Amino acid sequence: MSDDFTPAQEPGLSLRLDATWLAGILRADQIRRDTLISLATAWASDEGREDIALHLDALAEAMQSPRDGELDHLVEAVQGAASMDDAEVRIDLHTALRLRAELDAVIATLGRFNPAAAARPVLLAKVPAQERGAA
Repeated sequence: MSDDFTPAQEPGLSLRLDATWLAGILRADQIRRDTLISLATAWASDEGREDIALHLDALAEAMQSPRDGELDHLVEAVQGAASMDDAEVRIDLHTALRLRAELDAVIATLGRFNPAAAARPVLLAKVPAQERGAA
């Protein structure tokens, strides 16, 4: 398993195993960067700052004892106040292939106790699209 656990060539957008080898971790620093830039841009206006501060205060208060679904609603309110775009990262073919290789390595380790489950996506790829719902 030597090559499976080498550090990613571009750790800012990568997949790796957690310390226990029981879960994968997707790292996408560009999303955090874009989020902070959106927040700072909206914060630059007095009106935006007040609206964002109001929603952040409500979110901070809810963190003490959040109710079901409340945090999602409050996070969306902050995102709306800051006019944030969707949390997306565009990738080219080279990056997609690199991420696929990293994901394959993670899947191989996560599926070590259930190889049939890890192989299932390969099997699904061979099933015609209309039959996938029954698989």
